Parts: sequence; structure tokens; C-alpha cells
Amino acid sequence: MQNLLHILSSLLPFFASLYVWNIYKGSLPIKDYFLPSYDYIIIGAGTAGSTLASRLSEDPDISVLLLEAGGMPSFETEIPILASELQMSHLDWSYLTVPQQESCFGLIDKRCPWPRGKVLGGSSVLNYMLYIRGNRRDYDNWAQQGIYGWSWKEVLPYFIRSEDNRDPEIAYNGYHGRDGPLTVSTPPFVTDLTFAFLEAGRRFGYRNIDLNGPIQTGFAIPQGTIRRGARCSTAKAFLELTRGRNNLHILIHAYVTKVRFIIIGRAHSVHFDWNRKHNIVYAKKEIIVSAGAVNTPQLLMLSGIGPKDELEALNIPVIANLPVGYNLQDHVGAAGLHFKINAPISLLEPRLMSIKNIVKYFLFGVGPLTNLGGVDGLGFINTRYGNVTDDWPDVQVLFVPSSPVADGGETVRKIMGISNKMWWQVYYPYIYDDTFTLYPLLLRPKSRGRVKLKSSNPYDRPLIDPRYLTDTDDVQTLVEAMKICFSLAISAPFRKFGVKPFKTIFPGCEKYDQWTDKYFECVARTFTITIYHPVGTCKMGPSWDTSAVVDPKLRVRHVRSLRVVDASVMPTIVSGNTNAPTIMIAEKAADLIRRSIMYH
Repeated sequence: MQNLLHILSSLLPFFASLYVWNIYKGSLPIKDYFLPSYDYIIIGAGTAGSTLASRLSEDPDISVLLLEAGGMPSFETEIPILASELQMSHLDWSYLTVPQQESCFGLIDKRCPWPRGKVLGGSSVLNYMLYIRGNRRDYDNWAQQGIYGWSWKEVLPYFIRSEDNRDPEIAYNGYHGRDGPLTVSTPPFVTDLTFAFLEAGRRFGYRNIDLNGPIQTGFAIPQGTIRRGARCSTAKAFLELTRGRNNLHILIHAYVTKVRFIIIGRAHSVHFDWNRKHNIVYAKKEIIVSAGAVNTPQLLMLSGIGPKDELEALNIPVIANLPVGYNLQDHVGAAGLHFKINAPISLLEPRLMSIKNIVKYFLFGVGPLTNLGGVDGLGFINTRYGNVTDDWPDVQVLFVPSSPVADGGETVRKIMGISNKMWWQVYYPYIYDDTFTLYPLLLRPKSRGRVKLKSSNPYDRPLIDPRYLTDTDDVQTLVEAMKICFSLAISAPFRKFGVKPFKTIFPGCEKYDQWTDKYFECVARTFTITIYHPVGTCKMGPSWDTSAVVDPKLRVRHVRSLRVVDASVMPTIVSGNTNAPTIMIAEKAADLIRRSIMYH
């Protein structure tokens, strides 16, 4: 998509005033100084941190400092179709997993890329903007585990409170909010292939539904966090509300290195590098870590909260012996289900990035550039390992009207970590052909990984090991999902486009007959992908759960005045995309903190 970026750069002086700089620069309380102390210090201005800072600072009697390691969102972040272009940029931590033992075989060094937002708005600036809350049973199961206050009935009002749904066909069905800060809407453009996907779903028994309505099992054109055709990150949605507030200070490019404690175990100060200096700021009430499922456990362990033996081995004084970094979960998926068509209707980069489409976007906020990062459709389905009598699907299907060949190997090949061997053997023969892809992902994988420190140096990247597909049940479910996806793709609704599966064989899978169970398993282990949903590394649980790091009020155990508010607190991953649930967690956390103020 370099052609688009070149064109946009020439238009930047004019359009920047309309899009990014008037939204952020000069309107937010971004400071070039900070006070010695604040009531609350929030570490991380991502999905959760931006939401929480906005809500807490609604009270003018509360002072809040928000620290963000990254900088401002760039011009490109506004354009939904450019989501993949943002990965491995200066807005991304650009993490890689450690080499995997049972997966990622076709990726460079067997390591999966793990994008994480390093920018005001965090991963909500990099993500594919899909708005999915998860399944009611996810939250009811949390409550049944003793995590009081987190049942579906109790969390639904927080989803509704944050939402500004602008699709009249959905907004008034009783399950959505219309007055919240976060704009949610149906993208104004999808390809003709999407309607074939929806029709295929109907023929397999899946209705076209509101995926955030009374039932989840079904197919849909997904809603996304977009406003008038542009991305609506939490920075735009929530921090916009803080204009003119003198009680919120935001520091960008502030790299937090440690939380310090006084002798009685109370978190009292934050150490951070900013403005070429090492700085200390004090919290009068609480420190809240909202750095995400990778950086939050890293910071806690650097601060002395984590597995005792590992911290002592790194000469880090132990404040609390807790299983920080364990319980890592992610929505692992299988790539490789690609199909060639004979109709010029896919999201092919040379056709997509035309002057006509660029003009339509900037003048009217419509056209292909409003597409949610290339995802046109979603399906929530049941494999034979799920309970088909219950509305708790075990697999999510992403329908993408393109494939890694659509940009000629320019961007997608890089961000997915595709090895040279896999590129030349599987993809190069189809370069710039019209194609589409079905990506099945496990909604509730059983494999568990962890995040651990590499060293006591806060600038050393943590070691990320998701241990993808180490549980055999995950492999079996994913194979079944791939078979269902394959059948969907070659069904009657797609045949009018001359659909044909890729004939090229994935490296290492040559010994299996194509489209057999063994071949599908080999493909899943070869081209394994993250759907960018890491959670669980600071698990929430009741007092009797020795595997928990925080209690149901998100307070870190065995210490005082320290909370975690982000996706890392999820005890089990939700059945859907994690951006909306993370916002919900922050909305609920704001109320929990307000109540603690009242009780004091």
C-alpha cells in the first residue's frame, strides 16, 4: 500500500487539519510538565487506560496523571483499511513470541508476530476495529468461579454505557447504547463476496444476526468502532471528553520502569523515563496499571510482584509472591484457507488504492477505504466438539475478501511473519490474483502460555510464549473448523465467482493428501496466527484462588493501593474480540474506584 501512503503524504497538509491534528493535538491535556503527586496515576493510555482516565477525571476533585510510553496517533491511523500498515511501525511494540514447539512452523524462526499498540489509544489505534462483546456465558462463568460482580447481567450496563451505536437497524433493539463516547457503526462498504459469505452461512443453518444481540451463533457484516468512516479509538472516543479538564495531565513518551512501595506494602510512587530524565511521581490514593497483557505483567515483575523464585534469580526484591505472567490466552487461528476467484471484486491493492477511492473516502467518508482492515464478515459457529444445543459457539470465522497475495507481498507477508520458503512455495504463484480467505479461530482455547522477564532491565523485551496448539483438543477443534470453512468456501453461493482453492502445498505438508484431516492439521501448525487478543496474565479471582493476581475489585493481592485494569485480568478469554470487553472492564473499574472513595 505504499502507493496510497505516497498519495496521502502529498495531501497531508490539507487533510491533517480535518482528521488527526484537530482531534488530538492541542485539544487534549497533554503536558510538558507534571506535579509532584496526583490522587491517581494510570500507567498506559491504551484501550483501558484512556477509558479509565476519562471517567475518573469527570470528578473535578480528583487529580489524575496518565502516562503513555508511545506518542500521538498518526494520520494513517484514521483510515480503517490501513490497519495492517500500522503494524511494525513506530506505533507498535512489534513483539515476537519465542520460537514455538507445536505451531508457527511456516513463520520466520517459528515466531509469531505480536503487535501491541505503543501510542495514545494503544491497541485500539492498531486493531481491526471489530466490535464484539463476547458471550453471556463467558461472564456468567466468571461469576460462578466466585468472581462476584462480573456476571453478564452486571457487566452489560457498562457495555451499553460506553456505546454510541449509529446503525438504526441495531441501535434500538434493546441491547445497545446510543449516547456513549464510543461510536459503533456498520462500515459503509463491503465487497459482493460478503453477501455470498452470508448466504453460505444461511445454507449451513446460521442466521444473519446482530452479533451483540440476544444470541451470538450466526453470521453478520460486523459492526466496528468507526465514526463517519474513520477509526474511533479510545483516545478519540474517551480522551476527547477531557478537553478543558485541569485535573487530568497526560504525558506521552513516558516510559515507566518501576512501581515503588513503602515498607507496609503500599504502592506509593512511579519511576519513569521522560524528557531525557529519570523521574518519580507520587500517588496519594492509587496506582493503576493498564499496560496490557504483555506490559502489565512485565512491569509488575520488575516492581517485585511475581513468582518469587524467578524474581530472586534476577535479583529483584520480592514484594508479593504471585503468579504474574501465567494463564496467557489468545484467540489462536489458522491461516492457509485461500481461494482464487475469476471476478474482479476482491480487495486487490492496485485496484483498491485508486484515486477514485481515495477521493470518495476524503470527500464523503465512503468506499473501500472504510473497510475494517480487510475483514468483511464474521461467523460464530459450532464444531462437533461444541454444544450445538446451546448458544455458546466454539469457533469464530473471519471472512477476508483478499489474501497475502493481494498486495504483492508488500505488507501482509511481513506483518504475518511469512518465511521466504512459504511465500515462494504457496503464495507467489497467485500474486495479485483475486482471492478470498476464511480464518477460523478458537474462541476458548485450552492451551495456556505465559509472559516472563528476560532480565531485570526494563528495556529488555519480555519473553512471550503462548504455547499455541500444545493442547490436542485445540488442534482437533481447529481442524474441524477448517473443514467447515472449506465447505463454506466451495458452496453454491461462491461458485458463481469460479471459486477454486489454492493448489499449492504448504511446506512440510507434502506427505499428506490435500484437504484431509492430517493436511489441515499440518497447515494449522504451519501457518498459525494470532488474532491479537492476549489476555489473562494477571488473572482475576476470589480470595481462595491461588492462581489469581487481582481480586474481583481488580486490586493486586498482598499489597495496597495498586490495581490492574486491562485485558490481563480476564480469568478466561471471552468468546469474541477483546477491545469492547476491555473498555467494559475500564468502565466498571471507574465505578469500583469511585465506590472505594465513598467508603473512605
